[in-house]
Amino acid sequence: MFAAVGRLPELEVLLALLDRPRHSGHKPLSQTALGYPAVSGAPRMLSQQDGVRHEQARALDQELELIEIFVDGDGCPVKDETYVVATRYGVPVALVANSRIHVPEDFGVKMVVVDHGPDAADDWIAEHVRAGDVVVTADIPLAARCLDVGARVLGTTGRPFSEDSIGDRLGMRELKESLRGAGISSGGPPPISDKDRSRFLSKLDEFVQKGLREYPSS
Repeated sequence: MFAAVGRLPELEVLLALLDRPRHSGHKPLSQTALGYPAVSGAPRMLSQQDGVRHEQARALDQELELIEIFVDGDGCPVKDETYVVATRYGVPVALVANSRIHVPEDFGVKMVVVDHGPDAADDWIAEHVRAGDVVVTADIPLAARCLDVGARVLGTTGRPFSEDSIGDRLGMRELKESLRGAGISSGGPPPISDKDRSRFLSKLDEFVQKGLREYPSS
């Protein structure tokens, strides 16, 4: 169903899904419940041209007053952790990427495949995210765009983006790009650690709970 999360065996992840009490009034939504036909043997994928279908699903979300989690999927190291939290609270997930990525079936996760391009996934997320939604990304400009509409944004190491910090982070990003343009390497980010994964799980759980309190199920 899911790959192991961090160093937790798959069985422990499944037990966590079964034993953790769900948010009152929220149940996991299947692909069909979200307005997407069930596909046997393969995850449902959405092309960038399927915006109308996604808007229909979002209209259902609006009627049920649900939040949604958007994942900037290309290279995201915490997809499984996101599915665990989303399933715990019955919150739908949109995994957005330039190419097909396997997603678990019947857990309210939909695969959105966009055109190839450096900003295609970012643009799709920014166009569809709403206030109260949660966005998982390491991309600082995308984080800024999502904060502008009132979404909560969480980095893949579990550190949230905020209105107070985003300006400094954009400035640091521009400085690093200038250094690279001058031939000075500033190095890449360190690999994600078990501590990062634990922090991500905790903070995503917190963000989802806050969103559900703000937009309770009718």
